[in-house]
Amino acid sequence: MTVYFIGAGPGAPDLITVRGLRLIERCPVCLYAGSLVPEETVKCAPEGAIVKDTAPMHLDEIIAEIVAAHARGEDVARVHSGDPSIYGAIAEQMRRLDALDIPYDVVPGVPAFAATAARLKTELTLPEIAQTVIITRTEMKASSMPEFETLEILGKSRATLAIHLSIRNLPHIRDTLVPYYGEDCPVVIAYRSTWPDELLIRSTLKDMADDVRKAKVTRTALIMVGKVFGHVEFRDSDLYNSDFTHVLRNAGKKKKKVAG
Repeated sequence: MTVYFIGAGPGAPDLITVRGLRLIERCPVCLYAGSLVPEETVKCAPEGAIVKDTAPMHLDEIIAEIVAAHARGEDVARVHSGDPSIYGAIAEQMRRLDALDIPYDVVPGVPAFAATAARLKTELTLPEIAQTVIITRTEMKASSMPEFETLEILGKSRATLAIHLSIRNLPHIRDTLVPYYGEDCPVVIAYRSTWPDELLIRSTLKDMADDVRKAKVTRTALIMVGKVFGHVEFRDSDLYNSDFTHVLRNAGKKKKKVAG
């Protein structure tokens, strides 16, 4: 048997990958993170499958379910939200499975920051505006941040920021980033991006805390910060510039005339 860690995407059931969907459809055991993965995503599990929401379960209980499936020789679809490589808490599960000699594989998914950019119809990297995207969080109730990954250090880059797990830390984010981005820097607060109750709040570093308070958003939100979210002037990329050469295209190459 194999345990498949599957990224279910940001919320909309049709944003899961084809590979992830096919695995859920055939695995006789499905363990899904119900706090962020909609039940509709796992409704395609086969008839008679064991389907359990792991939101109220602790790690030992989850591993016990996997061990039981292993004893029965049954594949497990372990479904996480977004892409499991980002704040997915899969490393600790894989460490347990390694110790138990239980095989596993990982299926990537659409991360929340990419889904939010799509909903905003925004490119996160614009020529000469931003060429770097930083995915991070701030220190709250979860584990502490590594010494050299504090928001004070990352903010100096002035890159596009995707800040997770920090909706209750907006005053700190504002005070830390304003010296580098300016108080009028565009901010997007994405609450449950792609879900039916999605809410996208456009604001600034200065006003975001007040705007979020008015919207009564207290959890499950992503904070996107950067100049790319405003009305900025930027030059065209060189990628499709007629004077720019690369291995697949010669500069100034004339198209052949078609007869007629």
